[in-house]
Amino acid sequence: MKLCNTPRFFFKKKLRLLSNDQFKYVYERNFRIHVKSFIILRCINNLNYPRLGMSIAKKNIIRSHDRNRIKRLIRESFRLIQHNLLLMDFIIIVKKNTHLLKNNSILFFLQNIWRFNSKKNFKYK
Repeated sequence: MKLCNTPRFFFKKKLRLLSNDQFKYVYERNFRIHVKSFIILRCINNLNYPRLGMSIAKKNIIRSHDRNRIKRLIRESFRLIQHNLLLMDFIIIVKKNTHLLKNNSILFFLQNIWRFNSKKNFKYK
């Protein structure tokens, strides 16, 4: 039996923003980062782990399979880098026509977002 030395990263329920109150709390803090295809809202959550919420309007991306593809990419990118992120709540709002981008482009924008919010790049004052 071969043991794997690589860490296993999960996207458990505790890492998700689920309730209306959790989303409302982040929306009220109103710290926004605008990227070409996304708006990122974030605030400190006083927990020992970051959490993720997503908002993809049907008005912006009409087809459900396009919305689901983008959600899968967002979840996967978050899952892989969650241990390097600041202890914050993040909401990613997807802008119009993001579904026209290829997966590599979407992942590139997401990696830049997470790099900006990583522990390594955060400077304490």
